Amino acid sequence: MPYTNIVFNAAYWKSFTQRPKFTEDDIPDLTGKVAIVTGANSGLGFATTVALASHGAHVFLACRSEPRALEAIEKIKEVIKKKQEENPLLGKKEPNLDFLALDLNDMKKCHHAAKQFLERGLPLHILINNGGIMTSPFALSADGVEQQFAVNHMGHFVFTMGLLDRIKESQPSRIVMLSSIGHEMTVRGGIDFETLNDKDASNPTSRYGRSKLANLLIGKALARRLANEKVYVNMPHPGFVNTDLARNNKDSLGAFAAGAYDLAGKLCASKPEIGALNQLYLATSPEVEQKDLRGLYFVPVGNECRPSHYALDEELQEKLWDYSVELMREKVKEP
Repeated sequence: MPYTNIVFNAAYWKSFTQRPKFTEDDIPDLTGKVAIVTGANSGLGFATTVALASHGAHVFLACRSEPRALEAIEKIKEVIKKKQEENPLLGKKEPNLDFLALDLNDMKKCHHAAKQFLERGLPLHILINNGGIMTSPFALSADGVEQQFAVNHMGHFVFTMGLLDRIKESQPSRIVMLSSIGHEMTVRGGIDFETLNDKDASNPTSRYGRSKLANLLIGKALARRLANEKVYVNMPHPGFVNTDLARNNKDSLGAFAAGAYDLAGKLCASKPEIGALNQLYLATSPEVEQKDLRGLYFVPVGNECRPSHYALDEELQEKLWDYSVELMREKVKEP
């Protein structure tokens, strides 16, 4: 098999006995804060944007499709208006929402998106790298990189690096890199640099696991580089959430597996509003600064957890960092 079986991490399963440490009511007033949420037009990104904007943040929806993002903005305004009517403590302020064009499948466009934001002259207090794809059929990105790795990791890496100086200028600030328990289902060795684009060396599930492991590895490497800054980088697993993330399962895994996953989603999965709480905790909770939480992996909600042994491998973290920097330099050439 070209991938490792999921490690039944005792620390992860123990987390099911831990109580959630955070609810949307615990989000502090975010007036004056500027946030970017990637993949904000649906699912977890939509729910995260609603929560941030309803508490006063100026939120940029970083999405590929402008029509879908603008439609989401109107829906978010409707949702927030209803929340304000139900909870007078939220006030009646009009939510501050903007679209930012971001195509995670193309590194040049990710770099351009960062430049477009910087030209606005705004601070950046919260970056939530939420967008992504899962178990999609094998394909290469615009840059010729295996697509799940390209979208889930490299696109966000280029985007984050382009924004990093502004994030540092805006500290205290947060970077949230959405990972998954799926990181434990990666290829053997964790990241197979030599066969990354070889379709026969992986499968849809292990390619997804590899990309989610990359989020953890890079998050830890970045947190180490920001150790002397008030920039808090952490990586959450959202739990099993009922979104359209698994829309490619039928094409890549077959009708039976896709049907079983969809049925489990309807019966067992959390709503996006619940699934978003773990990343909202890391993006907004005062505890993150009070406890100096950095480079850590969290499971729902707000519970630190030990990730896989690959994720803890500092040599692998640095190898992926160097690989990502070189690939970014190769594909993103400034005129």
